[in-house]
Amino acid sequence: MKRNTFSARAALTAAGMSAALALASCGGGDNGNGNGGDADGSDLSITFIPKNLGNPYFDTSNSGGEDAVNEFDASFSEVGPQEDTPDGQVQYINTAAQQGEDAIVISGSDPSAPCDALNEAREVGVAVVTFDSDTNSDCRDVFVNQADAQGIAQTQVDLVAEQIGGEGQIAILSASANATNQNHWIELMEEELEANHPDIELVEIAYGDDDDQRSFDQTAALLQTHSDLDAIVSPTTVGIAAAARYISDSAYAGEVLVTGLGTPNQMREYVEDGTVEAFALWNPEDLGYLAAWAAHALATGEIDGEEGDTFEAGRLGEYTVGADGEILLGDPFVFDAENIDEFDF
Repeated sequence: MKRNTFSARAALTAAGMSAALALASCGGGDNGNGNGGDADGSDLSITFIPKNLGNPYFDTSNSGGEDAVNEFDASFSEVGPQEDTPDGQVQYINTAAQQGEDAIVISGSDPSAPCDALNEAREVGVAVVTFDSDTNSDCRDVFVNQADAQGIAQTQVDLVAEQIGGEGQIAILSASANATNQNHWIELMEEELEANHPDIELVEIAYGDDDDQRSFDQTAALLQTHSDLDAIVSPTTVGIAAAARYISDSAYAGEVLVTGLGTPNQMREYVEDGTVEAFALWNPEDLGYLAAWAAHALATGEIDGEEGDTFEAGRLGEYTVGADGEILLGDPFVFDAENIDEFDF
């Protein structure tokens, strides 16, 4: 597997680099694929680094990761920044490497900002799994993708098109401007709108930075700026909940629809009051669960992260590594008033 050399920018000090190198053996050593970890999977330590702490989406996905780690009897920890910023995860990556973690499971806040630190961690035997939002492919071992990007984009466009009758003005309320997954989905949504929905006008893309209050304020700004807005599409669980909360208690209730990606427990009250007709998501708990099992497979040498590698993921069964190290969880699922009470996450 390709390994990058150390970057001078990522090495905060010469002493820090030396400490990380000295701890290479603490991470379980090299098992033949460049990753650390015990051959039998015992005594593994795995650190989850979400984009930011206190985010309900990552609370759920990391809970699934912890469940998996408990199943294979390893050590689980969760660390990360309070705010989602491009370089906010770097210090936590460095610390995990210095502490001799066997694997890091990270949702990248930026495609390139954490790469030097991640490659430095990989150099000392730490397996790196990205999930939810990828980094550049040359600074991780595998990427656990929640669903096919085209399918996510298509589902959101289909939902909003159906809800506004195929015509009108919509806005997108995204997470941060640097979020790899959000930007890719939005690009594909724009292509789908242009190709197949000429009567739907995308008037603005706003960014709430995956912060509840900022997303709430951005919703207000969108509605004040675009008086003829018919719907807001938010491909982020923080954004969709904030937008729905604002609209449900405003003069726009029943006039401006909200859809996108959310969790059932967040969105239940807004589906019940009619602010949201339907929305989509995968199961974030399963996403974290699968990412932890992928980390286990890498750290124990079960897989190298090469296309065609297969591994067992507990209750989810067998998975295969695809092209460019991608592991696909499954298709997005649509939640509405008829099925939302069947789910609790």
